[in-house]
Amino acid sequence: MGEAQHLEWRVGDVIIRRVEARVTAVPHGSLCSGLTPEVVDEHRPWVDPFVADDGRMLLSIHSFVIIEGSTTMVVDTCVGAHGDRPLPQDPHHIGQLADAIEGGLEAVDVVVCTHLHFDHVGWNTIRDPFTGGLVPTFPNASYLVSEDELENFAEHDHSGIAGVSVDPLVAAGCLRAVDSNHRVSDSVSLVATPGHSPGHVSVAISSNGSRALITGDIVHTPIQFLRPDITADRFDADSEQAVLTRRRVIDDVADGDTLVLGTHFPPPTAGRLRRSPDGVVTFSPHLQPRRPS
Repeated sequence: MGEAQHLEWRVGDVIIRRVEARVTAVPHGSLCSGLTPEVVDEHRPWVDPFVADDGRMLLSIHSFVIIEGSTTMVVDTCVGAHGDRPLPQDPHHIGQLADAIEGGLEAVDVVVCTHLHFDHVGWNTIRDPFTGGLVPTFPNASYLVSEDELENFAEHDHSGIAGVSVDPLVAAGCLRAVDSNHRVSDSVSLVATPGHSPGHVSVAISSNGSRALITGDIVHTPIQFLRPDITADRFDADSEQAVLTRRRVIDDVADGDTLVLGTHFPPPTAGRLRRSPDGVVTFSPHLQPRRPS
């Protein structure tokens, strides 16, 4: 795997590893309304790692692997290779994930689905080579989805992923509906962050005085931390709620030492939020993540 796929951070005793499927440049406004060339230019030069040379937004599709002692978790499984999707398939991603996890796919204990959108659950399943049916990709894992997300899923399955990424997990008995603020382990908890989807969750890590937050889709670009009014309204279930959620998260983590890991941020992917004396929030990219040997 390339260097970008090996980004890794240590949060106390917990290791967080980014496994990249792809980074794609998307036009202004195609994802986030209000993200104009003028807004991008306003925030240079710090925003440059997150935009293409022509100023288009760089959208990363990646999974996070969390290693806490003997427990291994995967947060979101990207697009997958089942049927037509609005973004290109990522057939090599499952091999990249297997390579990034000691013990391979069988070693994963928990899969967290921040929400049930096609680019976050595509590799929840693979096709059994003998039967041709869809089976869990991580055969020994519990798949966690918030109860609120599952309850509202029927109304929001816009990409037709139920039969590929959800129903086979139900049939296998490995899908667990949990509270939106469920504690996954000693160091890892879900955080209710609704708006982009009804039961959307982010993932908080706290270990030995260090903290991190995996955003999910509360933001698609770090500019939304500075401008929380910029919405992904074409894809948000409730854009007004999404704005309120962003403002709450900003208040929770600004001026602290929480490492913010963007689920759609290209390298350097991580950073910290700072608030100036006059209340202006800035995003400071974390440019030197720890990399595995």
